Amino acid sequence: MAEKILEGRVALVTGASRGIGAAVARLFAAQGAHIVAVARTVGGLEELDDAIAGVGGSATLVPQDLADLDAIDRLGAALHERFGKLDILVANAGVLGVLSPIAHVEPKVWDETMLLNVTVNYRLIRSLDPLLRLSDAGRAIFVTSGAARAPRAYWGPYGTSKAALDYMVGTWAQEVLKTNIRVNLINPGATRTAMRATAMPGEDPMTLPAPEDIAPAFLDLASPACAKHGEIVNAQ
Repeated sequence: MAEKILEGRVALVTGASRGIGAAVARLFAAQGAHIVAVARTVGGLEELDDAIAGVGGSATLVPQDLADLDAIDRLGAALHERFGKLDILVANAGVLGVLSPIAHVEPKVWDETMLLNVTVNYRLIRSLDPLLRLSDAGRAIFVTSGAARAPRAYWGPYGTSKAALDYMVGTWAQEVLKTNIRVNLINPGATRTAMRATAMPGEDPMTLPAPEDIAPAFLDLASPACAKHGEIVNAQ
């Protein structure tokens, strides 16, 4: 039997109930990781739990709205109490916001996009950095987008939030250079997800790779053998 790359490791995945997050969680579970699956959708988490059990894996389900920032701190404390460490963070949860001329974006939509795509990830770093330091090979993976580096009309909230995420994660990567933590960003590229369908309604989703096709790129970055650090990795 082939060795499982993530045997005995604890992996927290946000946005785990569907799309890329669910595909990554299933793959990591099949490779031996215990999955801490965080999402708002209870039904989606239960489906994920069944899928993980189907590959012989195990999961802890956390039905949590990440917009409740203080709950992120409580999650960190609960992980420390139960596992004493965290080996892998996959910060996948995010929102598109709205595609609109930037001068027409409602402040509420702008604030929500920054909250979920930037501030939530700052709070995850703040809460989970100590736990990742307790791992012999802590790995943190954040999902970015080409929109962060190529401004395009109508993508203001999303692109701005991802550019901010890139800088923030790059800063943290510099700060943990001398630790066991490896921090990277991954750009999935055009993928068959609900967010992509919302952004590109005229596109045939069957022309795009499925989340399962993208997940192996996450596995490479989660492996204890991964030497990449502070990089933006293109999954395609």
